[in-house]
Amino acid sequence: MDISTWPGAILLLGILTLSIVLIGMVIASFVELRQTKLKAAHEESLRQLVQRYEQLAENTLDAQPRTAADVSELRSRAASIEQILRTVE
Repeated sequence: MDISTWPGAILLLGILTLSIVLIGMVIASFVELRQTKLKAAHEESLRQLVQRYEQLAENTLDAQPRTAADVSELRSRAASIEQILRTVE
């Protein structure tokens, strides 16, 4: 290929342009793939966060009746102690 002539120079410019376009397409595909992977990782972390929140909410709902029962028992004990203290006076 003789680049000193117009057809050779145009052919060389065409090949360079085509290679630049192909390299640009490869880079754009790589960037898009990376963004997709990052987005998927972010969505997965959000899913895990929601799952942990749901588990915590379920555990809290399970613990509320036990806590209420414990508080009720403590109130009855306190009332018994108050009654004993009143009878001692």
